[in-house]
Amino acid sequence: MSTAKPTVVSREQWLLARKQLLLHEKAFTHYRDALSAARRALPWVKVDQNYIFEGPDGRLTLADLFAGRSQLAVYHFMFAQGWTEGCPGCSFLADHFDGANLHLANHDVSLVAVSHAPFAEFQAFKRRMGWQFTWVSSHGSSFNEDFQVSASAEQLDAGTFTYNYEANSGQERELPGLSVFYRDDAGEIYHTYSTYARGLDILVGAYNFLDLMPLGRNEGGTMDWVRHHDKYEGARVGEQSCCH
Repeated sequence: MSTAKPTVVSREQWLLARKQLLLHEKAFTHYRDALSAARRALPWVKVDQNYIFEGPDGRLTLADLFAGRSQLAVYHFMFAQGWTEGCPGCSFLADHFDGANLHLANHDVSLVAVSHAPFAEFQAFKRRMGWQFTWVSSHGSSFNEDFQVSASAEQLDAGTFTYNYEANSGQERELPGLSVFYRDDAGEIYHTYSTYARGLDILVGAYNFLDLMPLGRNEGGTMDWVRHHDKYEGARVGEQSCCH
C-alpha cells in the first residue's frame, strides 16, 4: 500500500495544475469515445450452437437469456463445480450489477451471470451475497470453453489454453470475462464482443471512485485487498454494507 507524499502549493498554483490536467482528461474522454465507436464497429459472428443453461425454472436457451430484449451481456462468473464461494474478484464486480440493472433492464439490455458449476451449487452463495441479478449455470454445455473462460486439464497440461486472445501459461481452470450478444427481429443471435482480464475494469464502479482518490487503488496486486462484502471488518454476515 502506498503513502501519499503531496506537493503543497497555493490555491492559484493548484488551479494552474488542475487546468493542465483537465486538458489530458478531455483528450482521454475523446479517445474513449473513439474506442467505444471502434468496439461497436467490430464485425459480428453468428451463433449457431444451441447452448442450454439451467436457471431457477429449469432449462434455458441463449435466446431465453435475452428476456425479450435485443442486447445481452453475459458475465462469466468464476464458480466451478464443488466450490462453496464465488471468486472474490468476480463477486466484487457482481456487487455492481443490481444497481446497473435498474437502468439496463429498461434500456434494451439484459445482464446475466453464467457459471460452470451446477445451478444448485451457487444458490446459497447468491442468497448470502443478497444479489438479485439473473445467474444461471452452463454446466453440461461447451459455453464456457467456447468463450475461453474455462480450461480442461488436458489443455492446461498441453499448454494450449487461450485466454484474452493469447496463450495462457497459468494453471487456473476458471477465469473471468464478459461476452456481448445481439438478437435481431428474426431471432438470429450474434456474438459482438468479449473482453477479459483488465478489460473488465470498466465494469467496476468502485475502481472509478478509487481512481479519483489521493491514494488511488492502493493495492499491491490487482484486487489483492478485495473481500466478499460480508467479510470486511464490521460487516454483518448475510447483509450488504450500508450508510445507515
